[in-house]
Amino acid sequence: MSAQRSIADLSADLANRVESFCRQYFPDGRKQGNYWQVGDTSGAKGQSLAIRLQAQGGRKAGSWQDFATGQYGDLIDLLHERLGSVTLKETLREARSFLGESPCPAVPHAARKAERPDAASEKRIARARKLFAAGKPVLGTLAATYLQRRGITRLGPALRYHPRVFLRQGEDENAPPQKAPALLAKITDNRGQITGCARTYLDPSTGGLAAIESPKRILGQLHGHAIRFWSGTGRSDLIVGEGLENTLSVGIALPEFDLASCLTATHLGLFIPPPGIKRIWIARDNDEVGRNASMRLRNHLESLGIAGGDLVPQLDDFNDDLWAFGRDALRRSLLKAMKEQGLKVEDE
Repeated sequence: MSAQRSIADLSADLANRVESFCRQYFPDGRKQGNYWQVGDTSGAKGQSLAIRLQAQGGRKAGSWQDFATGQYGDLIDLLHERLGSVTLKETLREARSFLGESPCPAVPHAARKAERPDAASEKRIARARKLFAAGKPVLGTLAATYLQRRGITRLGPALRYHPRVFLRQGEDENAPPQKAPALLAKITDNRGQITGCARTYLDPSTGGLAAIESPKRILGQLHGHAIRFWSGTGRSDLIVGEGLENTLSVGIALPEFDLASCLTATHLGLFIPPPGIKRIWIARDNDEVGRNASMRLRNHLESLGIAGGDLVPQLDDFNDDLWAFGRDALRRSLLKAMKEQGLKVEDE
């Protein structure tokens, strides 16, 4: 593709494949008539954000609007928000990769370090850091109750709790925000700097997820980053998973391993490995979206000379496996899969 092709050309090409675009970058959304509906630009479940699938009434395919925030634009704008990219150049590289017109090489570490988020991203990151700093330890809180109900007891400093986190619901942007308790999880880059905060809104009466649209939301930047749980052993292997609860479920069975949760399948495929890691175990969900994300990450790891292995649950996800089979059985299943893919472990 010519380097002189305009952003408008790329946007038009993405619009010609808008439904495929939606299925890859917003797999938790759903098709409703002439729209693909999803919760927000992070890809959460919901209906606040609508992406037009076909041109209609003078409006172009690929145009979108988030009725909760007032954001709108074309698919380049949406991809930029979805990835949390630090530069427009990186977003365009991803768009070209999706269109199959050029590879999507990893950004060199030195160049990535030198790039700085734009003003809007900086503001969101600052808000995320402030929110996480306002949280308190999880033990003894509603957040601990929520995790324990999922069979999860492996916590750590990456998790906090706040009893009153701002929450906006519905499509009326003028409606006053509410407040609700939430489990907070800090998203960090490979230098340990906070780039975002994941919020899991909770129901104080049940200890489960809040009965709202999109109870799981992200503030700040997630692209390439993760929520991290270190074992303290300094291993060269790392387990990288999709959802927070699923990753921690694997961590319950394998407490000696370091963990990184990317929160969504899309961001799992975009994870940037930290220095010193020689092998990454990809703990994906048992579905096509998880399989595609794992393949993308393994291709990237191969280009970096890092070994990659797949860990696949027997049921839909690893939290389901933990509940259905128990910690010991899950541990045996995971170690067996790892041994079959080259990990040397002592028989237990």
